[in-house]
Amino acid sequence: MKKPLILVTNDDGMFAPGIKALIEVVRELGEVVVIAPNSPQSGKGHAITIHDPIRLHKVDVFEGIEAYECSGTPVDCVKLAKSVVLKGRQTDLCVSGINHGSNASINIIYSGTMSAAMEASLEGIDSIGFSLLDFSFEADFEASKVIARKIITHILEHGMQNGNLLNVNIPRIPLKEIKGIKVCKQAEARWTEEFAEAIDPRGEKYYWLTGTFNSEEKDENTDIWALQNGFVSVVPSSHDLTNYDAIEGLKGLEEN
Repeated sequence: MKKPLILVTNDDGMFAPGIKALIEVVRELGEVVVIAPNSPQSGKGHAITIHDPIRLHKVDVFEGIEAYECSGTPVDCVKLAKSVVLKGRQTDLCVSGINHGSNASINIIYSGTMSAAMEASLEGIDSIGFSLLDFSFEADFEASKVIARKIITHILEHGMQNGNLLNVNIPRIPLKEIKGIKVCKQAEARWTEEFAEAIDPRGEKYYWLTGTFNSEEKDENTDIWALQNGFVSVVPSSHDLTNYDAIEGLKGLEEN
């Protein structure tokens, strides 16, 4: 049987431990092509490059794996994969990550990892973004690899129904302590942002974004609750940002 074609990308760059861990998983499951940014691109969201040229260079980083570094954003990586590197070929699955840090709840909006996966989903490709709740470069991805293999294998065998994008977040605990996988919804949460003010060596004022993530979500069917209670969260996601509950209340705008 023909092996499935799997596109791998991320927002932490080609040399991040997370993408190496993800490649170790998918290389056993299909034909793999990697296109990743040539520098960290966290927080880029769905940004694309339109005013500058994008460079794409083939690199020999992962033995036996076709890989390219891209000077653009994570979304640029996926666009170039579709239109240039894999043009005319059917991509069976796109996996993005494994991100260093959470992309649960509202973080999906800002995430380069999830935006890359979402871009692939917009092209009709089943897509999964993986994140580990550990920002450290020395993070342990062993549990994440087991979880990723289980989820990817399931999707390759069964596909997705009524959607094609998953946001997967993995708690920073040993595999033996993970209670299971919980398919759930995105929690209500927000960032309380502050800007640290300072003076640079030239005497010019500058600002550095800081803040805290706040969620008082108590619903046991949310990703935040799942992660806080030792579960892997899997949120079926979409690019449709319509607030359907608000439509009826605004019908008065249509009156003459």
